[in-house]
Amino acid sequence: MATNDYESGLKMLEELTTNARQIQDQLLGEILTKNAGTEYLSRFLHGQNDKRLFRKNVPVVAYEDLKPYIDRIANGEASSDILLAEPLTGFSLRHVFLCFRLFGVFSILFFYFFYEFIICLIKCSSGTSGGQPKLIPVIDETTNTHTMYNNIFRSVMIKHFGDINQAGKRMELMFVKPDVETPSGLKATAVSSRFFKRSGFRAILPKLYTSPFETIVCPDAKQSMYCQILFGLIQRDEVVMIGSVFASGVLRGFKFLENNWQELCSNIRTGRISDWITDSGCKNAASSILKANSELADLIENICMKSWEGIIRKLWPKTKYIGTICTGAMMQYTAELEFYCGGLPLVSGFYGCSEGAVGINLEPRSKPLDVSYTFLPNSVYFEFVPIKEECVANSPNLVESVETKSSDEDTEPVELVNVKPGQCYELLVTNSTGKLLNHEPNLIKCQN
Repeated sequence: MATNDYESGLKMLEELTTNARQIQDQLLGEILTKNAGTEYLSRFLHGQNDKRLFRKNVPVVAYEDLKPYIDRIANGEASSDILLAEPLTGFSLRHVFLCFRLFGVFSILFFYFFYEFIICLIKCSSGTSGGQPKLIPVIDETTNTHTMYNNIFRSVMIKHFGDINQAGKRMELMFVKPDVETPSGLKATAVSSRFFKRSGFRAILPKLYTSPFETIVCPDAKQSMYCQILFGLIQRDEVVMIGSVFASGVLRGFKFLENNWQELCSNIRTGRISDWITDSGCKNAASSILKANSELADLIENICMKSWEGIIRKLWPKTKYIGTICTGAMMQYTAELEFYCGGLPLVSGFYGCSEGAVGINLEPRSKPLDVSYTFLPNSVYFEFVPIKEECVANSPNLVESVETKSSDEDTEPVELVNVKPGQCYELLVTNSTGKLLNHEPNLIKCQN
């Protein structure tokens, strides 16, 4: 990304956050104009695209309320005009998150409001996934939104860390989960797997990442992990960033390294991959990358035989940060990760929910407990339902909901720019893929 592109990304961010009201109104108008005639929305809007009618008539629903419509599409019924006007390109495969009020596990968000600058902090742990995965409709527009978020976030990262694309490679532990083909022929794919399979990602992989494509798509998770760590060690002098999607994945990778470093060093010393690596893609990748290097093997052995505190800095001395989601449910892994990191920043870049991208971390050097996310108003239409919860601050950066007050008054959803300081909210989103006003099990507290 050239300097002018980086600056244009930050300028775009400023425009989005300072014009939140206008952008939110325009976004909802576009969604309703496109989809007011669909089977689902026509029940409430009768073909109209009026915002007030939408907020008055369209009910707040959960995934299970929309599941019958999604199932019809997945089972082969023509996708147009059921939930959305545009044809689906597939489904994102995600697990249902459990709601705090039912199961006692929740995510706390702090909400700051300054003019129309919207900043959100994730605190405590999210509900963990369980039950059957849900199918999130995907259209071409969904991909475009994610691309925009990535471009803005990259501008933020260049501001704080420089352009790591020019500095070296990423050692990211990446794993492709198998697709699920629905009766309609549309495939349900994990969000990360969808990204990894894009032709554009595959084209930049050799230049920017240490993991060959064959190791990422290997169906055997253990072989994939072993080879990705092996190739990351071989290219240790080029690595400037280490990560995985979730903090649990990064930690699992270093626990794996701690248990297998001797075998990995043996492979590097002899130039031969272990016999138990049988995946043809991994073996082919090893044949082109793995060469006998006793000097490197000795160096890694000498490092691993000593204290593992700060091991990442020792093995990959040029690393600038660890990129991974370490807020919400992933907060529990940060203490162990910090032991391995040796003071490297843990960067949690995005906040998203099942229905869309929500926010970006503008201060990536913040500690996980202090991470904030700026709500970007152009991906989904936000509303906030006041929750009659008593929110108690246990520390300056940690809030818990301890008691539900029995009152049904003042529970009408409010818009993004109308939240009140001191009030707890539940987040609702409306997006362009037809999933309207879906509950996300997040509590939000608005503060001055």
